[in-house]
Amino acid sequence: MTIDVKYQTQARATGGRDGQASTPDGTLDVKLSTPKELGGAGGDGTNPEQLFAAGYSACFIGALKVAGQQLKVKIPDDVAVSAKVGIGPRAAGGFGITADLTVELPGIDRAEAEKLVEAAHQICPYSNATRGNVDVGLTLA
Repeated sequence: MTIDVKYQTQARATGGRDGQASTPDGTLDVKLSTPKELGGAGGDGTNPEQLFAAGYSACFIGALKVAGQQLKVKIPDDVAVSAKVGIGPRAAGGFGITADLTVELPGIDRAEAEKLVEAAHQICPYSNATRGNVDVGLTLA
């Protein structure tokens, strides 16, 4: 696969799930905490699944905007995507994640909104990265 990279970023984590993650430019600097459901203490830090959910949601909105341009449909300013990310043991060993996206496209006809969501799912880099590896559900609210 060839990718013409237009932007690249970097982040560094220390301490694993109970550590810290940051970017060299300082725009992201977060404390990490392991959820109780995964055997951790919980706490006020974030976790990789939350960061993945936030990134996937934002990225999918960008893909919806590209799909809207291609299909000649104006994406409303109040478009929203919620991502629910799950983690747990895989039957084949190790751990895996799941992702369920709920897309809100107010004011757009349902049939047209479904076309936009499907087109965005083909465009979105997160969708392309997870395809075949992660069960991704798409729901139109």
